[in-house]
Amino acid sequence: MVQKAERVAAPRTHGKNRPGRPVGNITRGTTNPNRMRRLDRWLTGPQAWRLRAAEDPLVVDLGYGATPATAVELFDRLAAVRPDVRVCGIEIEPERVRVATALERPGLTFLVGGFELPVPGRPVLVRAFNVLRQYEEADVEGIWRLVQDRLSPGGLFIDGTCDEIGRRVTWIALDARQPLSLTLSVRFGSFSLPSEIAERLPKALIHRNVPGEPVHELMQAMDRAWLEAAALAPFGNRQRWQAMCSALLDAGWPVHDGPSRWRLGELTVGWEAVAPSGGLGA
Repeated sequence: MVQKAERVAAPRTHGKNRPGRPVGNITRGTTNPNRMRRLDRWLTGPQAWRLRAAEDPLVVDLGYGATPATAVELFDRLAAVRPDVRVCGIEIEPERVRVATALERPGLTFLVGGFELPVPGRPVLVRAFNVLRQYEEADVEGIWRLVQDRLSPGGLFIDGTCDEIGRRVTWIALDARQPLSLTLSVRFGSFSLPSEIAERLPKALIHRNVPGEPVHELMQAMDRAWLEAAALAPFGNRQRWQAMCSALLDAGWPVHDGPSRWRLGELTVGWEAVAPSGGLGA
């Protein structure tokens, strides 16, 4: 076990707790090209200002998996926003890094490491997708704190989960102090009811989709609004999804962004609306 972070539980780690050892466990490494496109579209859309405003445009793709395809895609997409961006792919498994180094180029590098983020400077964006899903819920808050403590001013940590080809995607966005929001993003035609995305909720929420928990209330509210918008089905799922988002906003849910994001199959709500009752691990 790694030494516990102050005030919160720390993650289980690979190997013994030795100075300089990467913090974390080796994951299954499942990945596919273009799997992260929905998140990347969000980072280069409503969150692009963070990268543009960064004094040091350092970005970390943490736990990119068995192949570095999504890290390369992240670099290419962010470079369109900030040409001098520096993306570092980090993996705890040395062989994965050895393979990835063949794809290095100016601005794109790969390192062995874990949640301690062994990069010089403080990153403005850290993406950890399908990583924390393989930990225990009790580990999440400690992992969050380790990464949050490394962020630059205005930095963002993304803890997310998705299916194998990126049709159902969810992520929690955190700044250096606290979780900010939960985003749900789906491919139209990949679900019958919006609540089906619950199977891809991040570790902090996936076990909380039960009666009495706020995230369960959100799932139920989405389904109700979706069914109530059935009359729009002939006009397509995009119109129906937008009506659902608008209904949630009218009902008092703290819905972020607006129609330009909703039409992409995306819904973002403030973290205060879905935070687990009693806190994480309760």
